[in-house]
Amino acid sequence: MTDASLPTLRGTTEDTPGPSVLELEELLRAGKVSCSRVDEVWPNLYIGDAVTANNRFELWKLGITHVLNAAHGGLYCQGSPDFYGTSVTYLGVPAHDLPDFDISTYFSSAADFIHQALCTPGAKVLVHCVVGVSRSATLVLAFLMLRQQLTLRQAVIAVRQHRWIFPNRGFLRQLCRLDRELRDASQS
Repeated sequence: MTDASLPTLRGTTEDTPGPSVLELEELLRAGKVSCSRVDEVWPNLYIGDAVTANNRFELWKLGITHVLNAAHGGLYCQGSPDFYGTSVTYLGVPAHDLPDFDISTYFSSAADFIHQALCTPGAKVLVHCVVGVSRSATLVLAFLMLRQQLTLRQAVIAVRQHRWIFPNRGFLRQLCRLDRELRDASQS
């Protein structure tokens, strides 16, 4: 996907500062209005819900080799290396879907996990939380920004083409901060 093929918001370009939280919410409301239990949002990268993650047969049918649980330890997300056995590599992120939760502390480790998995021939990664809309989507967006060099706007558009997502406002603010940091770093 080229920069020219990516829509912009209200006449902005990629040379202007990143989107605001309100602009992101507007962009997130556009496009696909529903999602299935699991959707491929990037080659071999899936976002899904806890029901899918807790179904080893479904994961096997999808060919999932790596699971990143963005709600590790939560009531509905009891995944662990013991649950998946040796056929699936597991990373648990004990994030809470609250606007004041600092999920940004997991951006780098989650992006590294996804990147290393996708560099493995034949690997497929499922990133999930309870519903697959906020925590998991936030970590996938951070991966696309950190490891695929997409801007936040580009990452949102890329994922939204395949799945309805809606990170909470606190997570969107943290993604905006990451977007600014990456822009500043690329300009220096």
